[in-house]
Amino acid sequence: MTPGTPRERADQSLASSFERYLQDKGKGRGGDGGNYRRNAARELERFAEWAAGDRDHGDDDWTGIVPDDVEREPTFNDLDERVFREYARHLSGDRGLKQNTVQTYYRYISAWCGWCVNEGYLEAHYAQRASAMAPLPEDDGRKPGDQQAWTSEQRHALTRYSDERARDAIETFTTLPEDTDPLDRQRARYEALKAARDRALVFVLAYTAVRVGEVLRDPNDPRRRGVRWEEISLDDGSMDVYRKKQQWDAASLPDPVISPLRSYRRLMDPPTERWPVFPTFDQRTLAGLIQDELSDRGKRPESIDDLREEYPRDLLVALDEDIRPASVTTDGARSILQRLSSDAEIDIDHPKHDYLAPHGGRRGMGEVLVRAFGYTVAARYLDNSEEMVRERYSHIEAGELGDVATEALEQID
Repeated sequence: MTPGTPRERADQSLASSFERYLQDKGKGRGGDGGNYRRNAARELERFAEWAAGDRDHGDDDWTGIVPDDVEREPTFNDLDERVFREYARHLSGDRGLKQNTVQTYYRYISAWCGWCVNEGYLEAHYAQRASAMAPLPEDDGRKPGDQQAWTSEQRHALTRYSDERARDAIETFTTLPEDTDPLDRQRARYEALKAARDRALVFVLAYTAVRVGEVLRDPNDPRRRGVRWEEISLDDGSMDVYRKKQQWDAASLPDPVISPLRSYRRLMDPPTERWPVFPTFDQRTLAGLIQDELSDRGKRPESIDDLREEYPRDLLVALDEDIRPASVTTDGARSILQRLSSDAEIDIDHPKHDYLAPHGGRRGMGEVLVRAFGYTVAARYLDNSEEMVRERYSHIEAGELGDVATEALEQID
């Protein structure tokens, strides 16, 4: 229950409601996870600072929504549709924000306003009134930064490069002479594992159309801890992932993905099925993990140091000692793709991304599926509604209708 009577709640500061709102909107136990919570918290803080007249967040003449002769924080009594109209004007001002970004930022505040109505802080949803939203730019229906789609040429270039890189590294490791120095052998093993992991990740993102957060760890959502080997069936060509709709579901593994995953698994030989398919290779993270885990097992510091000196990288210690690392994060995947896109010298022309971003693999497969099999099949593969797929890939239908119109004109003329 929200504390206080409606009158008492109206006298409370705006910030007093933020934590309860974010808990309701957050994910995981206690509502403390999820990207939405993090983004909403940031925008609510900005709104509170603007409402208080923070000069770093507005015009030099702006003094906030509290009357000049009053010394207190803004409360819900100070809110009305004129306040939200002014904030919409503030967001739309000359701050370098794209029109869709302005819309996105305002939606965070509007959603909080609606929650405040339901909780008794406000009498009306002022943020949704036409006069409040009037200064906002028109929304063209696109999400900022979510429009890249890998072309067939880009997909082939990236998969071909990562495949050649993995093949070379694996061959180098598996053909070492028997008298190779143990540390040199371990270095070659590490390079082969890294190249094989990168190849498997590229093929999964390029051909399965899964969302990157469904297979890798999201630090902001404790339920998204990265796919494990026990959740992959190479014989059946399927993979269990935690979908955007907050439930587990099977995703398809098409033929091009099976061989890279099978080769990678054979090379890694994970100690248990609960190992992440795409573990982090971050040395600092793994070093701390090794130290903590071996200490918990009763090993003395000098023994741990002696063991680690036998390996050039702590990932190899983790494998041989069955110390399970965390999955690479979604940001880590972006770093991998940035590196591979650059090394492969792939031609990329996009206003936001100078590399092949993870979501571009999903969108690229969506393009292929819609053109080859239509919207219904594509929607099933993409784990989306057909309506959403039609909206997202409406340019395909528009192009096809244009071809029909051109053919009709040629027949008549």
